[in-house]
Amino acid sequence: MRVTQSMLSNNMLRNLSTSYSKMSELQNQINTGSKITRPSDDPVIAIKGMSYRTDLNKVSQFERNMNEVNSWLDSSDDALGQVGDALNRVKELVVQAANDTNTADDRQKIKLEIDQIRSQIQDVANTKIADKYIFNGTKTQSPLFVNGELNPETYDSSTGEFISATSGEVNMEVFDGIQIQVNTSNGAELFKNVDDLMANISSALDASDGEEIGNLLGGLADGTDDTLSELQNKVLEARADVGARQNRVEMMTNRLSLQEINVTKQMSQNEDVDYAEAITQMITYESIHQASLSVGAKIIQQTLVNFL
Repeated sequence: MRVTQSMLSNNMLRNLSTSYSKMSELQNQINTGSKITRPSDDPVIAIKGMSYRTDLNKVSQFERNMNEVNSWLDSSDDALGQVGDALNRVKELVVQAANDTNTADDRQKIKLEIDQIRSQIQDVANTKIADKYIFNGTKTQSPLFVNGELNPETYDSSTGEFISATSGEVNMEVFDGIQIQVNTSNGAELFKNVDDLMANISSALDASDGEEIGNLLGGLADGTDDTLSELQNKVLEARADVGARQNRVEMMTNRLSLQEINVTKQMSQNEDVDYAEAITQMITYESIHQASLSVGAKIIQQTLVNFL
């Protein structure tokens, strides 16, 4: 096959164009720090990058959920702690009132404090997080107590039963397929029992003697209600349950942090350019390009003007 001057020129121009294109690609990688600037550059890298970004978005959402979980659990722990402290004070007052040296006026003064503690516990039972009541099961839009009494929307006084929603669990997703309960199980029933005991204590201080008041510590006359000691234990059990979930949330938070680090590392390995390699290739292609220009200038045939 005869090789003409035009063939040599065209081949040289085509090779120079290819060289320019490769240098442009390497320059874009160095400028952007990414192996690709559009999906067509490398579809495999693009698809993997989309998957990694989806994972990172999920981790970010789970971390936001975790903040909400911590808000619920911290508020529950603080509220139950306040109830425990209040019951300890009630116990001290009942022991004091059981002493027969107290007059009726003395017991009335103790009753006033008992009534105030009862109101305070009702306020704690209506604790809210972002306008949601945390001790009323899944019926989070309704308070547990209204005007010093159990809310008729959640408790039927004629049957003595709560609606089923008050014992429902409020769960939040903190990882793929993993949910954590953020409210206190049977919190409405616990606060009802505490309120009933406070009402019984208040009534006993009106007309009972020291022995009957002292029985409030270990058991009421009808034997059907929780004693003060039993309720203190139930509050402690509820708080221990919250503490156990707080510990799990802390472990899940650490797991999410590790997941975020791992996915970010994988995404970096998939997309980020190796600067040392890219710069080395850029310099190599520049040298080859300069050599091509030099050789091409010698290959191209001289014009008639050069001979004149």
